[in-house]
Amino acid sequence: MNLSLVHGIAPSQQVPVVVQQNGVNRLLLLRWGLIPYWAKDMSIGNKLINARAETLEEKPSFRKSLEQKRCLVLADGFYEWKNEGRVKRPYRFTLQDGGTFAFAGLWDSWLSSTGQKLDSFTIITTTPNKLVEPIHNRMPVILPQDMESVWLDQSVAWSCDVHSRLAPFPEEQIVAYEVSQTVNSSLNDGPECVVPVTRLF
Repeated sequence: MNLSLVHGIAPSQQVPVVVQQNGVNRLLLLRWGLIPYWAKDMSIGNKLINARAETLEEKPSFRKSLEQKRCLVLADGFYEWKNEGRVKRPYRFTLQDGGTFAFAGLWDSWLSSTGQKLDSFTIITTTPNKLVEPIHNRMPVILPQDMESVWLDQSVAWSCDVHSRLAPFPEEQIVAYEVSQTVNSSLNDGPECVVPVTRLF
């Protein structure tokens, strides 16, 4: 999965994320790929770009952040790839109205051996809805607007039955279309990444 915010964002890049600190919501730029506070080095972040909703409470990498460091990852779409033989076709998913929205995420702060602080995040995924399912077996958790403030609120416990509360977003509120394979490279982030592809048969 890649994010779409105007054009394209790939793992390890900086992404606008809303966090709550001391009861105040703040917009920060965080690195995509969670580096837990206890990690020995930052390479673990390459493996933690996503977190499965079903196992958040079981994984040491996510358990503390689920309790204390939930965040909103801002986007206007996301990409998934459909395997067709040797070809992977990229598709972009957006809301019906084309507006921005927030993924449910977790974040953490990590200190390197030299004392350098690095804030990073992961995006929570769930089972796909009927629109995403033919293309990919997972989808990011898109939060309804009325749930965004609840997700950020550190006084609200999410450890009880978190899986059922992070449900697939309704397929009737999402649209999908194929885009150019330009998005296959993280070096490309221009407007061509969001233009629909017309295939001739």
